[in-house]
Amino acid sequence: MNLTVSTHKIPGYGPTLRTAKQLAPQAVRLVDRAVPGRMPDVEIILTDPRGLAELGSAADAELAGVLDKRTRNRAERAARRLARDAAGRAIPRTNGSVLVLVNIDQHATPGQFAVTLVHELVHAIQFSRKHVIEQVTRDTRAQFGVERQSRRQARTFARLVEQHEQEAYGCEYLADQLIPGATSSAAAA
Repeated sequence: MNLTVSTHKIPGYGPTLRTAKQLAPQAVRLVDRAVPGRMPDVEIILTDPRGLAELGSAADAELAGVLDKRTRNRAERAARRLARDAAGRAIPRTNGSVLVLVNIDQHATPGQFAVTLVHELVHAIQFSRKHVIEQVTRDTRAQFGVERQSRRQARTFARLVEQHEQEAYGCEYLADQLIPGATSSAAAA
């Protein structure tokens, strides 16, 4: 399992990057022990809302196999609207690794960052489970208009996403083992 931590278009965030590099390996170990599944290779990128939209839509387009520049630009504009309020996002890649994007504008304290990191790493493990990557890819391809999925498949995927979110929120208590009081600082924000 390889882990990389970097920044994207956010100069002047050296202390934040150092904190992320210090917390990430510990968070991976905690989540790997607590959540059923296998931790894939993970690349964590700290960025702002614009970078979150840019990198997220590019990763989605790669997963869906979309090469059309106009479709990619439309997806990035839609992602930009959602990125302002998102704290983070985990996206599977075609090579089996997972890209974790963290919006630094949403994290005032290291505790809030730890909670988001744990949440997104739980999603990374969930992508390694049986048939999950196929469902995610099918839904992403449907969002880009590459192929259609049936209503039943769409409902099944929506239920899967809801289950995964509940599991990830349920595991956020692990952040308290990284930074004591992390979940209380995240709840206060």
